[in-house]
Amino acid sequence: MAQSSLKKETMGSKLFTIVNTTLLALIALICLLPFVNVFASSFASTQEVVEKKFILFPTTFSLDAYRYILSTPTIFRGLGISIGVTLAGTAVSMILTALMAYGLSRKYLAGRDIINFIVVFSMLFSGGMIPTFLVVKAFGLIDSYWSLVFPVAINAFNLIIMRNFFQALPEGLEESAKIDGSNDFGVFLKIMLPLALPSIATLSLFYGVAYWNTYMTAILYITDSTKWPIQVLLRQIVIVSSGMQAEGTSVDVIPPAQTIKMAVIVVATVPMLIAYPFVQKHFTKGALLGAVKG
Repeated sequence: MAQSSLKKETMGSKLFTIVNTTLLALIALICLLPFVNVFASSFASTQEVVEKKFILFPTTFSLDAYRYILSTPTIFRGLGISIGVTLAGTAVSMILTALMAYGLSRKYLAGRDIINFIVVFSMLFSGGMIPTFLVVKAFGLIDSYWSLVFPVAINAFNLIIMRNFFQALPEGLEESAKIDGSNDFGVFLKIMLPLALPSIATLSLFYGVAYWNTYMTAILYITDSTKWPIQVLLRQIVIVSSGMQAEGTSVDVIPPAQTIKMAVIVVATVPMLIAYPFVQKHFTKGALLGAVKG
C-alpha cells in the first residue's frame, strides 16, 4: 500500500515537473520574443521593416541603423558620460546606503525610530520636482555631472533592504568584535561589509541600472548638450530620424525611424545585459537576505 502511494506521488511529481517546465518555457519564450524582434529589426533592411510588422530573423542584413547612430562622435561622448556617471554614482550610492543602513540597523542608535519613519515616509511622499530643482540650483550643481548623482544618491527601498540584511546578522558578531577591541567603524568594515557582499552586489545592480537609464534628471539639470548622457542623446537621434533637422549630424544613409528606434533600444540595453551575468549569482540571495527580518 505504501509502495503504491509512493508510486502515485512519484508519477504526480513527474507530471507536475513536466507541466511546470513546459509552462515556464512558454512564458520565457513569450518574454524573449520581443527582445528578438527588436534585435532583428535593428539589423533589417528598409523594405523588410516597412513590409513586416514582426521580424524574428532579417532576410536582408543591414547596418544602416547603426551606421546612422554611430555617424557622429557625440554618441561615444554620451556613452563615456553614462559609463562615468554609472560607475561614480553606483559607488557613491553604495557607500552612503551601506553606512546609513548599518547605523539604522543598530538598536542603540539615538533617534533610530524617527529616522526610519522619515525614510519610509520619503517612499510615499517626495519634495516634488520644483523644490528639488531649487535645492540643486542652490548648491550650484546645475550643468554638473554630480547633479545626476547626489539628488538620487540614496534610494529608500534599497536602504531598507540593506538595513534588514544587517539586522538579520547575529548580534554576537558585533559583541565579539568589540570585546577584541574593535570600534563600530572597524566592525562595519571588517565584519559586516564582507558578509554583505551578496546584498551589495544586488543593490549595485539596482543603482547601476538606475544611473544608466538617467534621463529626467539630465533633462532638468543639464542644459549643456555636450554633457548629455547616452539616454538623452539617443532620444535626440530618434527625433532627428523622424524628420527633424540635426545640427552637426551628417549621414549618407537615413533608414526609417522604426529601425532607428530598434537600434537605439539595443544600444541602450546591451551594456546592462553584459553586466548582469557578473552579479546574477548574488542577485536572488542578496534580495532575499534583505527581506528576512523587518
